[in-house]
Amino acid sequence: MTPTLGEELKELRETRGMTLREVEQKSGISNGYLTQLENNKIKEPSPNILYKLSEVYDVPYSRLMKSAGYMVPAPEKKVKADSSKLDVPRRLSSYALSTLKLSPEEEEAIVDYLKYLRFKKKRKK
Repeated sequence: MTPTLGEELKELRETRGMTLREVEQKSGISNGYLTQLENNKIKEPSPNILYKLSEVYDVPYSRLMKSAGYMVPAPEKKVKADSSKLDVPRRLSSYALSTLKLSPEEEEAIVDYLKYLRFKKKRKK
């Protein structure tokens, strides 16, 4: 049986010998929120939270997104263009968002994550 997101997060933390306080310090996510995640009281954390945890636990971000029930895009594929017969990469930004029917919560999560990425990029400068 597939573990829940909370079970997976707890296992990742314990496998690394970390306490909730250590994860809190490294991620900036409160101890209380982490406890609620591990106890499955919060089942759909924002992508921003999952990204921070993927960094702390050194696991692929897509793994935690999938465990939380978010759709994870497949790696870019090349498709043959009918007229030119050239390989054209199919990009997530132009394809996935235009074809998926996102809930308001999913749209908000994507916007929050994009804001986080832009903020992180600005801090590096």
